[in-house]
Amino acid sequence: MEYPLHVSFKIATFGSKFSVTDDSGNILFYVKQKMFKLKEAIKVFTDTTQTNLLYTIGADRIIDFSARYNFADVGGRNLGSIKRKGMKSLFRANYEIYDDQNQVMTIREESVFVRIMDALFSSIPLVSCCSGYVFHPSYLIAKLDGTEMMRVKKRPAMFEGKFMIEKLTEMNEFEEAQILLGIMMMLLLERTRG
Repeated sequence: MEYPLHVSFKIATFGSKFSVTDDSGNILFYVKQKMFKLKEAIKVFTDTTQTNLLYTIGADRIIDFSARYNFADVGGRNLGSIKRKGMKSLFRANYEIYDDQNQVMTIREESVFVRIMDALFSSIPLVSCCSGYVFHPSYLIAKLDGTEMMRVKKRPAMFEGKFMIEKLTEMNEFEEAQILLGIMMMLLLERTRG
């Protein structure tokens, strides 16, 4: 993959859909979340035609603050999971990525200040439509030993969510798939912030 990757999704649509492109603009993934499901059901395709399914992400329980979201490839092979750290995520987004039952990585929002200011600014009626231009949260993905793997940064945008994914170190394909699937699920869970 040619990094950085770019994520773009419309905020005011029915259901959640977004695309992930490489730095040349080639679509790598098209992500679609099913609407009106008691349990989260996300499908990851190769492009917008949605004919070639690559991965699925499914919740282990009915929508819950601390549900675990399991990743699988098209053949049903388990690729791990991600779980939001319930109370810790109130002030700073915190997620754990698992390889089966063992935690292997974390996704952590880098600034509490940006989170608070973004929430305050977007709650003001006359300026909430412009909050996407002011505060830009970033998320760091790291192994438990502190090795920084990737960083996700929100980009300025008015009526859509735009993010950039930077690769910080070399990794194997399995780790890369786990991280990218974790980022996709985290962005769906954090999307209400604009």
